[in-house]
This record gives sequence, structure tokens and C-alpha cells, in this order.
Amino acid sequence: MSHNQLLVFELTILVLAIFVGFEVISKVPTLLHTPLMSGTNAIHGIVVVGAMLVLGSGHKGAFAWVIGFLAVVLGSANVVGGFVVTDRMLEMFKRKPGSEPPPKNSNY
Repeated sequence: MSHNQLLVFELTILVLAIFVGFEVISKVPTLLHTPLMSGTNAIHGIVVVGAMLVLGSGHKGAFAWVIGFLAVVLGSANVVGGFVVTDRMLEMFKRKPGSEPPPKNSNY
């Protein structure tokens, strides 16, 4: 397989993954958003570590360095943004100061 064929194959996989990911995520109910955000934060943490390993290895060209750097920057931004969104969503479930807890014999 030539270099051009391999590039087209990899770009096809990337585009298909984007479409499938969009379809899957758009169907997720809001109740499951926070647990899924935590999972994607862990995955992006692995992406950041892998990109840092690529950047730290020797014998790489300029293209690999740029892609590795972009992976570190974008993966880090996604991890931080995910933690901010998750924290904000969990704040909605905390009781406000001064509010009374529900009675113990309630049906909720």
C-alpha cells in the first residue's frame, strides 16, 4: 500500500469516526451526560499522555511534532473543559444552604 493510499484510508476512518461519534452522542439522554463526560475525560487524559510520549521520542519530523503538539493542547483543553462542565452539572444536585432536607418518610 502506497503512502497516498494509506493517507486516504486513514482520513476515511477519521471521517467515519466523526460521523458515528456525532450520531451516538446526539442520542445520549441528559441523565447520562455526566458519567459519559467523566469517561471521555479519562480517554483524553490517555490521548494527552500518548501525545507527550510522541513529542518526547526522538527521530520525528516536523509533521509528527505539530500533530503531537496539537493533540496535547486540544486534549488538555478537552479534559479541563470536561471537568468544568461536570463540576457545574454536579453543583445542580447540591442542596442550597438553609434549605431543609426532604422528610425521611417521603416517597422520593
